[in-house]
Amino acid sequence: MTPDQIKALVRTVPDFPAPGIMFRDITTLIAHGPGLSATIDHLAEMANSAGAQALAGMEARGFIFGAAVAARMGLGFVPIRKPGKLPVPTIGVDYALEYGTDRLEIDPTAIPDGQRVVIIDDLIATGGTALAAAELLRMAGAQVTHALFVIDLPDLEGATRLRHAGLRVDALMDFSGH
Repeated sequence: MTPDQIKALVRTVPDFPAPGIMFRDITTLIAHGPGLSATIDHLAEMANSAGAQALAGMEARGFIFGAAVAARMGLGFVPIRKPGKLPVPTIGVDYALEYGTDRLEIDPTAIPDGQRVVIIDDLIATGGTALAAAELLRMAGAQVTHALFVIDLPDLEGATRLRHAGLRVDALMDFSGH
């Protein structure tokens, strides 16, 4: 399937979670076997081009795509978790949200020093979570130069923020608006 055919599988839900927001729902994409498989294939090609030695994904939808791409490529997957979810000592980073802060954590022993890790998530909006993930992976000793997304919302400028932070950003599709 082409990226345009995959894009047609993404459902748009108006006014969620707030009036004026056009929510891009991947549920319809991941429920479509050939579409999901094609998405994984495209992301795996991008990750291979980026020289990935491992993939990392943020909880929760980044787990869907990151783990699938890692399995397709025969690579390891590093889960970037919400606080308190890992049963071993972790390292973490706090990051700003529109109204407050959040935190991401990883098991630092899951990444050999210098390993090239590519970040994968379902969607890039403002970029805050992906920037925090890159910082956290680098704290653990990873080389992080690429971030891959199924969907980019370019009007929110998250990909631009990531590029200014030295990351190459690629997305399978984009949607205008918020």
